[in-house]
Amino acid sequence: MTSTTLIVGAGFAGSVVARELADAGRKVHIIDRRPHIAGNAFDEADAHGVLVHRYGPHIFHTNSEKVWAFLSRFTEWCPYEHRVLGVVDGRHYPFPINRDTLNQLYGLDLDEAGAAAFFERVREPREPVRSSEDVVLNSVGRDLYEKFFLNYTRKQWGMEPSQLKAGVAARIPVRTNSDDRYFTDTFQAMPLHGYTRMFEAMLDHPNITVETGVDFADVDRAAFGHLVYTGPIDAYFGHRFGALPYRSLRFEHEHLPGVAQFQPVGTVNYPNDHAYTRITEFRHLTGQPHTGTSIVREYPQAEGDPYYPIPSDANEALFKHYQALADAEPGVTFVGRLAEYRYYNMDQVVGAALAAAGKLLTQQSAR
Repeated sequence: MTSTTLIVGAGFAGSVVARELADAGRKVHIIDRRPHIAGNAFDEADAHGVLVHRYGPHIFHTNSEKVWAFLSRFTEWCPYEHRVLGVVDGRHYPFPINRDTLNQLYGLDLDEAGAAAFFERVREPREPVRSSEDVVLNSVGRDLYEKFFLNYTRKQWGMEPSQLKAGVAARIPVRTNSDDRYFTDTFQAMPLHGYTRMFEAMLDHPNITVETGVDFADVDRAAFGHLVYTGPIDAYFGHRFGALPYRSLRFEHEHLPGVAQFQPVGTVNYPNDHAYTRITEFRHLTGQPHTGTSIVREYPQAEGDPYYPIPSDANEALFKHYQALADAEPGVTFVGRLAEYRYYNMDQVVGAALAAAGKLLTQQSAR
């Protein structure tokens, strides 16, 4: 056995841990079964020269100065505040729901106090709030729930909102003002030259070796010391208690030559129409000038690469069995969205990875 740490997965979790260990003088070998680094944040120029996110839009936002400072070592930033519209009955409305959504949808002229009174009048109080359905009905009532949330959730998760944990819907705010930004975090920006370039800089260290197109099952574990695993936790343990449900996605990329702008904002949601959930137009995200434009449609599905852990009580109970195995597994650190079965944002993954690396370095230095 060598002192080289093996890291499985070259996305945010694995790459952040790799860099932290390398900076501390540790040797690291990082592998990924895909032919590239950066995980689901991987971006590249399409055949027409437009920078696209191959696995759907990744919008960076955080309130954490620590996370922002860490990533800023590896990229310059292009300020970007994401905006989303939802299509209901053929018309575009601001989403998350705000005062303008109400005024446009119902032909009203509400100020902030009026919007707050409207929500208070239509909400269906739920106590306790356990599910995503409870969250939304408790906030905005049944009509807005059915117009913007119900069918979108069914498509996105393949489940009823009443089956999903409250935290899924709690990620989406409801506003009484006219703030139409999807996020309100202190730091909102896109890597100036793309995510892949940022990952290349992060992994550019003499203590780090990178190998892509390699499956973990084909690696000689005995050739390495500690293992950092960022893949699906149930797969690591051979699905001993059964498969943990993950939601997958199919992406339909399209280039539209000669089209200056396909849609008015970065992402448009289609809660009630089409098999896809949303369309993203990348030039809004990157600011890249081009004679045409490139878009992606997202089709959620049950089978395929795992993207989202599905937050339900039953799934959480199953995960706890795997978590107990992980806690008892010697010489292995489990970190990331798939390994921790958590519906993390990117900044949360970075934070979890920084914490995991710090804990590992503390343990190793104490020996």
